[in-house]
Amino acid sequence: MDAFLANNIMPDYMIGVSAGAAYGVSYASGQAKRNYDIIMQFCHDKRYMGAGNLINPSNKSYYGLKFAYDTIPNELVPFDYEAFDRYNSHGEFIAVVTNVLTGRPEYMHVSAHDPQNTVLQATCALPLLFPFIYINDTPYLDGGLSDSIPFEKAFADGCDRVVVVLTREDGYRKQTGRSTRAVAHAYMKYPELAKDLMKRARRYNSCLDRLAEYEKDGRVIVIRPDSTKGFSRLEKDLSKIDALYNDGFKKGMDIAGTVKSFYGTGAES
Repeated sequence: MDAFLANNIMPDYMIGVSAGAAYGVSYASGQAKRNYDIIMQFCHDKRYMGAGNLINPSNKSYYGLKFAYDTIPNELVPFDYEAFDRYNSHGEFIAVVTNVLTGRPEYMHVSAHDPQNTVLQATCALPLLFPFIYINDTPYLDGGLSDSIPFEKAFADGCDRVVVVLTREDGYRKQTGRSTRAVAHAYMKYPELAKDLMKRARRYNSCLDRLAEYEKDGRVIVIRPDSTKGFSRLEKDLSKIDALYNDGFKKGMDIAGTVKSFYGTGAES
């Protein structure tokens, strides 16, 4: 995203899931390296993430929710809400969330007028590491549980050309392992969610197959890392974070010209 900013690439429609949405808003607001700066400054800060937050009865998340979604964007590394609002005035930013009661994805507009960033909290709400995030009295969790790669939603919303940024290398296939079964069991009080969790790997892999067909047809460009081996979802090794960021930036710079040609003058997403 920072490479695209450096090349003045700004689509008029964005849809993100989990960290993709949380990081994507800084792309839409035009704040290069903001996400990098936050991670490098705070990944070892217990206020940002750590087991102590998870056992705090007023927080119940591995992440310090108030610190991550309020203090940082509103005080420490300010998010440019005005610039994001300008983006939303001519474009659209959507985050995917999972309805705990139905197990189905929902697609929510991300507003510049929510200083607690509630929708972003919901799309990032990893099972067992977050409490349910309530919006209009409905509990939500991470959007990746129900629609991890929402490129078909982009086409349904009217986009004709889509750039898809994946977080896994080529050839990756998701498996239903012990951890998935354990998480599904933990949510047995919510049977639709539990069923959705058990189907997630099959649905994810099927989505990759469809994405490959779209890529062959020239309707999407897919950008993915060469390797994520040894990189944790909760990574705190600054050298690994820096290396992955630089790899992504280089890939973005290398493909920027192709993306510009792909988008042309009227393309979206």
